[in-house]
Amino acid sequence: MAKLISKGIVKAAGMMKMDNRINYFKVDPAALETIMDAEKYVRKTSIDRKLKELIKIRVSQINGCSYCLNMHTRAAKKLKVSDEKIDILKNWREAETFTKEEKAALALAENMTLVSENGVSDELYGQVREHFSEKEYVELVMVIIQINTWNRLSIAMGNHAEV
Repeated sequence: MAKLISKGIVKAAGMMKMDNRINYFKVDPAALETIMDAEKYVRKTSIDRKLKELIKIRVSQINGCSYCLNMHTRAAKKLKVSDEKIDILKNWREAETFTKEEKAALALAENMTLVSENGVSDELYGQVREHFSEKEYVELVMVIIQINTWNRLSIAMGNHAEV
């Protein structure tokens, strides 16, 4: 399994832009193996792919990660998420465009991303659980943790959005 992950890391290293501070995939591939394992888990979750991308975009907006924001906006568009939904994502609470399920997941994403400010209350947990099973709740939490990890890594390493 480590060989497969390492091949993925080597491939990712080749895709990194030269203006990053450090090509962390090349400098320390072992450090990325755990993150890549978590990424593989996130990709296989039962959470709708469009919802995963909306979560990744919203978390990247909050964290100010232009690299991830650009990447996941493109991914959402490939999945046929409407431009309207992407454009209004910052104001999802007021938008009728989002389902109750999406709003619950986005609320969890915001609260987890800003955990020191908001925490995750029992009330929010209950709202999320109205739409998601226990397993799906765990999967949502892992999706949110993973994009926060990528955001922080990208920002610390100086990744910039490709234009």
